[in-house]
Amino acid sequence: MKFDTIIKSEKKWFDFNFNELFRYKDLIFLFVRRTFVSQYKQTILGPIWAIIQPLLTTIVFTIIFGGIAQLPTDGAPTFIFYMCGNIAWTYFATTLTTTSNTFVTNAPIFGKVYFPRLVMPVATVISQFISFIIQFIFMVIILVYLYLTKSFVVQFNISLFLIPLILVQMAILSLGFGVIISSLTTKYRDLAMLVSFGTQLWMYASPVAYATSLIPSKWLGIYMLNPMAPIIDTFRYACLGVGQFQLGYYLIGWIITILILFIGLVLFNRVEKNFMDTI
Repeated sequence: MKFDTIIKSEKKWFDFNFNELFRYKDLIFLFVRRTFVSQYKQTILGPIWAIIQPLLTTIVFTIIFGGIAQLPTDGAPTFIFYMCGNIAWTYFATTLTTTSNTFVTNAPIFGKVYFPRLVMPVATVISQFISFIIQFIFMVIILVYLYLTKSFVVQFNISLFLIPLILVQMAILSLGFGVIISSLTTKYRDLAMLVSFGTQLWMYASPVAYATSLIPSKWLGIYMLNPMAPIIDTFRYACLGVGQFQLGYYLIGWIITILILFIGLVLFNRVEKNFMDTI
């Protein structure tokens, strides 16, 4: 049978309308509310669960890495050192993991009504940011307690103003990696099985459970190609005043972050055209 008319998408590799995404901002915040509420619905503790996960992880790290292994923490109390790294990593890892299931999880909605598909991962980034704020406030309370008991005094520095920029970078990086994985899982479902395992390995390849000062200088350049390494280092330096802020590595991290986001948007744009046929 010969077909005279072929219907296909005219989208190019990078044909993304950011204005359209902005027009759907009300839908984004609707999904943010839905995601956040459903996450803690019918739970006794509610949003307190946002604190429990990094808190328990911090306690384990404090006992194993701080107590048994006695790894240095750049002069900061072990608990607050690990807490600071954990809340940054938890935001990144949770956003990445949730975003990586965008197409598979929301396929029924995508098949019924049109809206920019990137609305879903963007809503995930924002909803997880709410949990991060709760965890950050908890960390600030601990810092105030340490100050009042004279156990630890934060050495404030100008990098404190970098915290909003650091959060934006973590959001962009997790979004970029998330949409890459989400785009690939439409055909290769095995990749979704590796996400949780991969993020666990990635955590130990980042300065969450240890200080970057432990990395030999000859390997430091390669180690810092992991964009989360300078992010966590800078976040700790801004919040606690310990460690060091290395501008060169931080800028390289931004370059890698933007590159990852660009690759993610290209793949997302490409797969979006026909993912309903393959999912």
